[in-house]
Amino acid sequence: MAITPEQSALLDRVNEPSDLRRVPEGELQNVADAVRAEMIDAVSVTGGHLGSGLGVVELTVALHHVFDTPDDRIVWDVGHQCYPHKILTGRRDRIRTLRQGGGLSGFTKRSESVYDPFGAAHSSTSISAALGMAVGRDLDVAAAKAKGQSAKRRNMIAVIGDGSMSAGMAYEAMNNAGALHSRLIVILNDNDMSIAPPVGAMSAYLARLASGDTYRTLRDAAKQLGKLLPKAIYQRAAAAEEYARSLVVGGGTMFEEMGFHYVGPVDGHNLDHLLPVLKNVRDAEHGPILLHVVTRKGKGYAPAEASADRYHGVVKFDVVSGVQAKAKPNAPAYTRVFGESLIKAADADPKVVAITAAMPGGTGIDLFGKAHPDKTFDVGIAEQHAVTFAGGLATEGYKPFVAIYSTFLQRAYDQVVHDVALQNLPVRFCMDRAGLVGADGATHAGAFDLAYLCCLPNMTVMAAADEAELVHMVATCHAHDSGPIALRYPRGEGVGVELPEKGVALPIGKGRMVREDANARVAILSLGTRLAEALKAADLLADQGVAVTVADARFAKPLDEALILDLASRHEVLVTVEEGSRGGFGAMVLHLLAERGALDAGRVRVRTMTLPDLYQDHDSPEKMYAEAGLDANSIAKVVNETLPSDKAGKGDIADNVVSVRRRPR
Repeated sequence: MAITPEQSALLDRVNEPSDLRRVPEGELQNVADAVRAEMIDAVSVTGGHLGSGLGVVELTVALHHVFDTPDDRIVWDVGHQCYPHKILTGRRDRIRTLRQGGGLSGFTKRSESVYDPFGAAHSSTSISAALGMAVGRDLDVAAAKAKGQSAKRRNMIAVIGDGSMSAGMAYEAMNNAGALHSRLIVILNDNDMSIAPPVGAMSAYLARLASGDTYRTLRDAAKQLGKLLPKAIYQRAAAAEEYARSLVVGGGTMFEEMGFHYVGPVDGHNLDHLLPVLKNVRDAEHGPILLHVVTRKGKGYAPAEASADRYHGVVKFDVVSGVQAKAKPNAPAYTRVFGESLIKAADADPKVVAITAAMPGGTGIDLFGKAHPDKTFDVGIAEQHAVTFAGGLATEGYKPFVAIYSTFLQRAYDQVVHDVALQNLPVRFCMDRAGLVGADGATHAGAFDLAYLCCLPNMTVMAAADEAELVHMVATCHAHDSGPIALRYPRGEGVGVELPEKGVALPIGKGRMVREDANARVAILSLGTRLAEALKAADLLADQGVAVTVADARFAKPLDEALILDLASRHEVLVTVEEGSRGGFGAMVLHLLAERGALDAGRVRVRTMTLPDLYQDHDSPEKMYAEAGLDANSIAKVVNETLPSDKAGKGDIADNVVSVRRRPR
């Protein structure tokens, strides 16, 4: 389904939404077809999120045709469905740079376009953000009115998928919106038919009727007249009206109870049905309104429609066949190693259970679920609930493994602190995607977990240096019953080491020596998978005549105090390396050294190498780590800059590597 010359020429005339608003309604489906073809063609080159964007093509075209964007704000929840939006908002010429270094983000991003009023990538934030915008608009209108001036009547629209409605934050926002009575439009994109009954012409007609001013005016008038009736009769009449509406327009009673005027369901792929309803919603004087739109993920591309996950996330693929490019077989992925190790733990122990928050495939819990379906719990996009749910299981003697991306566990920090760590419950936190993640960029980088977990009393924190260590650390989590424990590991393939047949529990708080030289003046203490780069740096330095000791900390908390104090006492330079932000492992090491007086004599020079104090844009992981100053060249360069000049290596480290001491802050 490559884009045709005619379709390309049509899109050449639609450079931004103002152009789209001049397109006659009868031609909008042609625009939608062209956008869909352009998106498929682009993602076949770049990879990315495909199915979700295909499902909202007509909705995107209709929104930008009906609403006066960017003055009217459209907030896309998660943002992974925003590729059609980007094509229509002046970014078509860069659409084949999606998720590439220096290219377009795979999500909405405020710094990228005025048409992205709110950055996204985590779910269930859109209604809160759009409500804040709506209240800001209302305050502006009130201020202008007080001055005898007029202010533009702008619309605030949140587009949220039915999956994102499983998170409590969405309902918190809706509850607030219903109480404020602010003019807010929420579009519920139901792409799994999880809420809606079948939709058709009659449903569309009724939705158009219910969204119009005439119906709402008559309904409000009837309510006012009804209040003149005896209370018991009025209450029965109101209940009957709500019941009748629920029979006619579907399952909107819950939203009505929250203060929203419910409209729908409407076929989100039928512009004849969608456009008049959107116009009515746009012109409504009061709010909030929830418009229920039914779409289909992968719509319009047969391979995606036939796929079980509707091609949610894809690598490069052939447009005609839909066949995705296969990576050359290499070391197993950390996620798979984790999932298989957890299966073995559950095979041996009936108390092991696994919990994830709507990411079974991304965390390896899908593998576990096939082996132990009765012990697998996918709680939906509800990380807060997942953590406290695990705490409850722990009180009953079970061994819960909570597998959540590092960046998503941030959403449940209060529960980690209050419901688990404070009570010293043995919950196992397994944080996938620790460190930098490449094309998904800053929103998905697991940068902060070391800093936000190491500060908690009772918490044990580990980081696997390779896939073999991950096997042992899963066994360590399984054996650890004296409090909460956390394990972090990165996205992607391991380094290719031989996997043990069975994991062995590690001594808590004990690291390991990896390379030792009696003549070494330098020690590199690595935490996590930067160990491979630390060893490469040691080789570079050895070629320059600088002997280096390399150790794997294994634990960020508790620290291996004996190992660290020994390294500090026997070496002139101690460099810590971690795939995390400032305030994590390196800070813990410095605190220990200062507390024990190891820095008082000034004999050892300590440098902590962390991710830079900024949000890094998407690129390949290799380039991102080089930019962060955490590759072998950067480590070697820091060592050379730290050694006394008469003892530094004589060789040259690449001049284009930026020293972490000179990185922007």
